Amino acid sequence: MSWPDKLKLKKQLVISLTEAGYPGPKEVQLKTLSRIAGGQDVIVVGPEGSGKTTTYVMAVLTRFNYNPDGVPRVLILVPDKDSVLAVAEQFSRLNRNKSISIVELYAAPGTETQMNALADGADIVIATPDRARALYLKLGLNLNKIELIIIDDADLVVKQGLQLPVAELANSAQKCQHLVFTEVMHNRLEKMIDPFMNLPAMVEVEQAGVAAMDTHPQVLYTLPNFGTKLNLLYLFMQDDEVFTRVVVFVNTRPTAEKIYQNLGKYLKDAVAILNPWFFEQTGFATIEEFKQSAVRLLIAVNDNDNYLDLDDIPFVIHFELPDEKETYIKRVTLEAPAASGDETLFLTFATDLELNAVKKIEQATGQKMQPADLPDDLVIDQGKKAAKQADNLPEKDTGTGEAFHQKKASNSKTYNYSSGEKAKMNKKRKHG
Repeated sequence: MSWPDKLKLKKQLVISLTEAGYPGPKEVQLKTLSRIAGGQDVIVVGPEGSGKTTTYVMAVLTRFNYNPDGVPRVLILVPDKDSVLAVAEQFSRLNRNKSISIVELYAAPGTETQMNALADGADIVIATPDRARALYLKLGLNLNKIELIIIDDADLVVKQGLQLPVAELANSAQKCQHLVFTEVMHNRLEKMIDPFMNLPAMVEVEQAGVAAMDTHPQVLYTLPNFGTKLNLLYLFMQDDEVFTRVVVFVNTRPTAEKIYQNLGKYLKDAVAILNPWFFEQTGFATIEEFKQSAVRLLIAVNDNDNYLDLDDIPFVIHFELPDEKETYIKRVTLEAPAASGDETLFLTFATDLELNAVKKIEQATGQKMQPADLPDDLVIDQGKKAAKQADNLPEKDTGTGEAFHQKKASNSKTYNYSSGEKAKMNKKRKHG
């Protein structure tokens, strides 16, 4: 497929694209380049490798004539130094107009070198938000003629807590177009960009050609913070006729011990840790010991080298996703068709900042986790530092409607769930 004329790309850019191994447009370019050229604000949501960076590099290079004036017209904000260098490299690959001046800004000892580079002339600035803001406040970065602000990997910008410098830079550049590129959209990202985006078009693309793996059913609960995750776990564990045996994965030993200490107040001997550090903690050396016990909840730390046989475990909960997506994928992949009623249901608890990891897992497995509604009687932890406040849970006999609740009479059951019923339950049923 060749580059269509309707995209209005310059001939030299088309030659550069072809030589760089891009014989034709990807889906994201077909859906966005015309909108960008028309001056519309655009939000692009797509996976890694879908062509997001190349799209805005093309759009930027198309804007410039052969006589740029050396005053910044385009500001590209990315999360870190490595991203700055990667974007600059893509410009270098595709740009044949050597009169265009590109300046890179990122954390480095002192600011004089970067200040001098800006003073010498910069048409395009590629920067981390904090360094761009710092040089703007030193009057080194001129935003008066900015026509286009691009935020790439916006979800990672939010994850690194760079919302404030982004907002200040966007507010300081008047009447310009804004483009946002991200792998996922979530509330924190929306809160960052809403004040300066002007009736943006939303473009979503999916990675093509990924064959779906054969996996156990997967359900996704999106939660605001650690404390609410803890509340949801306890709410599920109150239902001892459905959640008869559960393995919970976390990333660190302190998190495992925090969950053990808090749930242990209520569930008593029903909670254990895999390979505990302390003698007074209930624990098991192997998953097989857990399966043979009366304990209902086993807390395990994610470990790439520690394979656990999860057969015959009705529920596996990823309280935190492992650092390596391959660890998660190995757990959920079916080696052979499960027997009727024996299939394990995987539940993932994710905050906004963990949705990027969820997206990468979905891309790798070729299928989405089924989103689930939160139970009506789940208490949302309002603490600003919920993870640090997780110890402040109500006593078991309070009955005052605080974070944990006693099991409702309506939850009493006289039947067991098959795997199919469990999946439907987690999609539709309100746990309580």
